[in-house]
Amino acid sequence: MKTISLIARVLLGLVFLVFGLNGFLAFIPAGPMPAAAVQFFTVMSQSHYMTVVFAIELTCGALLLAGVFVPLALTVLAPVIVNIVLFHAFMAPQGLPIAVFVAILWMLAAHPFRSLFEGLLRQRLAA
Repeated sequence: MKTISLIARVLLGLVFLVFGLNGFLAFIPAGPMPAAAVQFFTVMSQSHYMTVVFAIELTCGALLLAGVFVPLALTVLAPVIVNIVLFHAFMAPQGLPIAVFVAILWMLAAHPFRSLFEGLLRQRLAA
């Protein structure tokens, strides 16, 4: 499992490094998207929200590849991945298989750090 987690971490790091860079340099052309997806992405880009998302992707991808602050990078990427999956599930379903693959990579990369996430998943009563 250690080797699988390492491979997943490196692949996840590459995915986010490449797509984070692509957000700034636009070297991968975007394919055709449904009108709702284009409208959504246009609004997010014009508001500069996507600049922050691409910076997060780039930074966390580099951290994953370097193998430093891996739990932090995984924690920050989790909501980004949820949004990617939801975007493709509801607006651009042609990209859903890749989004699900990225989510699976995240789970495999996070597996060695499951004890660090355990407290977040334990139900406690408010004091």
